Formats: sequence, C-alpha cells, structure tokens
Amino acid sequence: MIKSSPELLVKYIRDGLVEQAHFGFILVSNGAHIIDSNGESNNYPFYLRSCAKPLQASLIIDYGMDIKYNMTDEEIALCCASHAGEHIHIETAVNFLKKIGLDESYLKCGLHKPIARKEQEKLLLEGKKENIFQNNCIGKHIMMLGLCKMNNWDLKTYEDPSHPLQLVIKKRISELCELKKEYPVTKDGCGVPIMSMPLENMAKGYLNLFCNSRYEKIKFAFLNNPYIIGGDNRLDTKIMEHSGNLIAKVGAGGLCIVVNIETEEVLVVKICDCDMKAREIVVLDSLKNLHWANIESDHSIKTLHNKIVGEIVTCL
Repeated sequence: MIKSSPELLVKYIRDGLVEQAHFGFILVSNGAHIIDSNGESNNYPFYLRSCAKPLQASLIIDYGMDIKYNMTDEEIALCCASHAGEHIHIETAVNFLKKIGLDESYLKCGLHKPIARKEQEKLLLEGKKENIFQNNCIGKHIMMLGLCKMNNWDLKTYEDPSHPLQLVIKKRISELCELKKEYPVTKDGCGVPIMSMPLENMAKGYLNLFCNSRYEKIKFAFLNNPYIIGGDNRLDTKIMEHSGNLIAKVGAGGLCIVVNIETEEVLVVKICDCDMKAREIVVLDSLKNLHWANIESDHSIKTLHNKIVGEIVTCL
C-alpha cells in the first residue's frame, strides 16, 4: 500500500490556543524537477477532479473542434470552467449548446444549486429551482457532446468509461501527465470518469498543456476570461484577475493548480480535509512566498461584531 504523510499547513489560533488545523501537500515543479515540496506524498495518487478540465479540453484542439464549431474564447474557457452559475456562464452555455445543434436532453451532468451565493438567493426569492446550465461542469459536458457529434460517436452513452470519447480522453491525459502506470479511475460528481495520479504528474500535465504552443488557445482562454473559469468569490478567478502571468484552476477535494507561464513553473496544493478557506490561504500565501503574486487574503478570525479574536496562520 502506498502511504502518504501530509504536513500541517494551516492553524486557526484563538488567544494562543490552536482550535483548528488543516494538513496537506504543497509541490512546486518545473516539470523536469521538483523544486520544493511540503509533506511526503510518496507518489500517492489523488483524483484530479475539476483540475482535469483543461487537460480534457486539449481534445478541442486535437480534433479541431475549435474550428469545426467556430468556438469563441469564452466557449473554450467554459469547457475548462468550474463556474459559479451566473448569467454570463448560463448565457455562454446555452449559446454553445445551440451552436453544436443539440438540446439539454442530451446532457448527463445532473443538477446542483449554483455555487454563487447571490444566485442561490435569487432563486430563493423568485421561487425558482436550479437549472442544468448552472451546473459548474456544463461546459465540459457540452464539449464532450460536440466531440461525439463530430466523430459520429454515440451521444447517449458519452459518460460511460468504455465509450470511445472517454478512452481518448484517458489516453491524452496519460500522455500530457507522463503517466508510466495505471492509477485508479472513478466517476466524478458530474458522472464522467475521472483519473487519479501523483501530484508531480498533475504538475507535468499542466506544464505540458499551458506551456505548449499547440494549446495556446486554451492558455489565452484562461488569461482572457478568468471570470468564466470561476466567477464570484472563486479562488482561480481571483488569482488570474490579480496577475497577468498566472493560470489557476481549482478542483474538488482541496486541489488547486497554478501555472506561472513566464517561469514555466507550477504550484500544486492539496488540502487533505478539502477545506476551501484553508486551500485559499495556503495557495495565496504560497504565491506570495514564491514572489509570483501578492494577493491579499483575510487571516483574521472575527466575531459577528467584527472584533478580531484570532488569526489564521500558515506553516509554509
């Protein structure tokens, strides 16, 4: 059995007492070498979750889907997005699905409430329910349908692990991430197969994608549309909006991957208990320590009366 040893990354301290702690891994790599790491992951595989989306989207270029459907920058970004379900995301998804000539009955991603708090409140006030276009994975699923349609692959079973689409996705991600062996594959929350791999291979995959001129359209889709990638109060959007040379993508399970396209280096953060606040604090403090970006984050612990009673400390 492969064992891993995460290290303490975040402490919540109230009046000198640690009441909350978060463990995980940090890795910085240039692809060829691990420059720095925190914790011993020992090649333990973690699921890519939504960090797989830009890697899956490489097939847009490989199969010429961007040309076939005259895809816009925004549509390519949506294919890579874990969006918050706001108007700009819904509008882009609706138009994209129409462009490939299908309707929502073909979509297998399922329903969930929009991630954006303001959109949840809007639905509540209007007495409406969430719709499938608010699913944060909608762009990926429309992309998958488009690839199936142009390759004459079955549209009704595109989420099946044995489907030709999923087999070519697995092969391409294995190549980009330089995998030398098989790791577990499961179903992601939206129902399609999702691969696992060591953090080092995730880093290689992102560098091989975003630092490769072949996939420049995907790189510029991120850089030009950070709000479509995430949205309101989303970590990856915040990072890209406050820097001109960083590409960021979050994934469920406490993951965040950031590529510095100038230095061709990558930061991978995995928070073991999947806490989103801890992930944000660790990622932003790491970017500051690496001198990649200086993005402010609130480290204070406050009462409902806005009185500071403690602080969040990173152990980097």
